[in-house]
Amino acid sequence: MSHADGGPPLTESAAAAAPGACPFHNDQRESRSGKQKTLVLTGASRGIGHATGKLFSDAGWRIITCSRQPFDDDRCPWSTGLDNHVAIELSDHGALPRAISELKEKLAGGPLHALINNAAISPKNADGERLSSLTTPVSTWMSVFHVNLLAPVLLAQGLFEELRAGSGSIVNVTSIVGSR
Repeated sequence: MSHADGGPPLTESAAAAAPGACPFHNDQRESRSGKQKTLVLTGASRGIGHATGKLFSDAGWRIITCSRQPFDDDRCPWSTGLDNHVAIELSDHGALPRAISELKEKLAGGPLHALINNAAISPKNADGERLSSLTTPVSTWMSVFHVNLLAPVLLAQGLFEELRAGSGSIVNVTSIVGSR
């Protein structure tokens, strides 16, 4: 999502590469109705997800985060993070309806402007090497399938009306691991 579409402002170097982009202009944090924009972000407890949440929060967005572990005061860099978090194990297909209901409660009938599916798993063996499709148990592949493919689809389906109301965007984050 670009800054012009309401995403966070670009860094100065990124703005130089994108003509017309303003690295310091934050008025895109509001929707057409003048209300704060809202983002649901999975995989938010560390890495790219945590940095993404901080970036959007700094740009004035309301962030509703999802991760396996709940945030604590020491790990959450934005003030409303603890109140706007849903702890969910995305590999548990049966847990998704509860999580979607909880997300809808947090949205309180309001629009959703972005869903970023950042959560993913890429299991490794005891030596830290990628698992082989020939020797990895089916249960492990089912977890990978649920987190990396099925959960993003079900979250988008479950939040469809809220996304439509906010003219929302869906961003699915993946890694190079998927192309090897």
